[in-house]
Amino acid sequence: MRNFVGPADLKGFDPDSDLGYPGEFPFTRGIQPTMYRGRLWTMRQYAGFGSAAESNQRYRYLLSQGVSGLSVAFDLPTQIGYDSDHHLAAGEVGRVGVAIDSIDDMAALFDGIPLDKVSTSMTINATAIILLALYVAVGRRQGVAPKQLSGTVQNDILKEYIARGTYIYSPQASLRIVTDIFAFCEREVPQWNTISISGYHIREAGSTAIQEVAFTFANAIAYVQAAIDAGLDVNSFGQRLSFFFNAHNDFLEEIAKFRAARRLWARLMKERFGATHPRAQQLRFHSQTAGSTLTAQQPDNNIVRVAIQALSAVLGGTQSLHTNGRDEALALPTEDAARIALRTQQIIGHESGVANTVDPIAGSYYLERLTTTIEDGARALLARIDAVGGTLPAIEAGFIQRQVQESAYKAQLAVDAGEAVVVGVNRYQTDDASSVEVFRVDPALEREQQARVQAVRATRDQGRWRAALDEVGRAAATSDNLVPPIIAAVESHATVGEIADTLRGVFGEYREVCLD
Repeated sequence: MRNFVGPADLKGFDPDSDLGYPGEFPFTRGIQPTMYRGRLWTMRQYAGFGSAAESNQRYRYLLSQGVSGLSVAFDLPTQIGYDSDHHLAAGEVGRVGVAIDSIDDMAALFDGIPLDKVSTSMTINATAIILLALYVAVGRRQGVAPKQLSGTVQNDILKEYIARGTYIYSPQASLRIVTDIFAFCEREVPQWNTISISGYHIREAGSTAIQEVAFTFANAIAYVQAAIDAGLDVNSFGQRLSFFFNAHNDFLEEIAKFRAARRLWARLMKERFGATHPRAQQLRFHSQTAGSTLTAQQPDNNIVRVAIQALSAVLGGTQSLHTNGRDEALALPTEDAARIALRTQQIIGHESGVANTVDPIAGSYYLERLTTTIEDGARALLARIDAVGGTLPAIEAGFIQRQVQESAYKAQLAVDAGEAVVVGVNRYQTDDASSVEVFRVDPALEREQQARVQAVRATRDQGRWRAALDEVGRAAATSDNLVPPIIAAVESHATVGEIADTLRGVFGEYREVCLD
């Protein structure tokens, strides 16, 4: 078998229609004509832990170190709509992200950070509508109008049914919430990206690169169709869609994956949905290095892994990037680890030279063939999903979940057999114990956060609060947009859990059917 690729391997490849020029359809080479010659990608660092005040200090530190955009991690109770004093929140408050119960917490999170100057990405899904409302309300407190806010709310609930499990309501009810956010932001928060459709978590769950693209786009197709069915214009809301991809270990495959995704999405938007505006055809994406590849053994090796993964995202044309800390297989990153991760991006941007030209890898026989292979493979999977009735039926039948589980199982078998080498784990091991300092959340945080939310309930205007929650319930039971009454509710000091419970009362809770 040959170990090289040449011109003969690009049969059917048309440089004009398949490659084109940067900033032009199908955007294989990037969505901007100048790419990083105009400005570098947004360097985000995903952070959030403990209380809002503690996370605020980390955000200020990161901004002082050159971060150009914030990315907020929320704890599990916040993600699934429970207040910190709920019995199901026990032991999880502030553990994998920041605890947010009320508008007072959100105001503390962004204290001293001008929301008209900073772009904020919020990784939140089932309760995305509540956290967006809190962000708008805190902006108002700062004197910042909604039209001045910029950022992204992940708001990608379908991947929760596939890969993570932090859903609350049924897929249909969740899609209604997603499209309410689309409609509200189109009118009131025009600089906001209303969804970040995530392949990251699908890849972290064990999918292949082709599956990551296909299943992400299957979810995206469902969102776009739901928005069109709700009467929204694809050429308008299509401009505010964004994506979130994993930058994994196979360097060249990852570069090709990003290029294939960009080309496929442009073609889907044009051919399937009739989008004619170039910005509605463009795939804009954030990327994050692969947490699942980090090892607790020899954690300094993770610095190298992260650098290679980050470089693949940059060469693949990412719009923003988060680099993981070397210690994240052990705990939340320390400040030192976060700084090294950020410096990795800055060295790539300012010292490596890869940003000095647009799409420097275009024309590589191997990469162009691999780009086409990934696009063709993703198209084939999308056709299989269409054949079973679309994304929701495919999720409800467990088709997508099974595909991911089978890939994860095969990958783990390869590691266990030594066929896939993980340096420091199944080869090149040492007996030296890790001496990396790990970050620890103070156990007292949970009690303090519980006291804060209880104080909010005790001191608010009970009449205003009750009326606001009742309005949320009424809107949920009708076709009225949910965002305005939820903003009013958070401003009346209704908590995240109370608003989520009000919606539970209308929509119910989803229970996944066990797969065979």
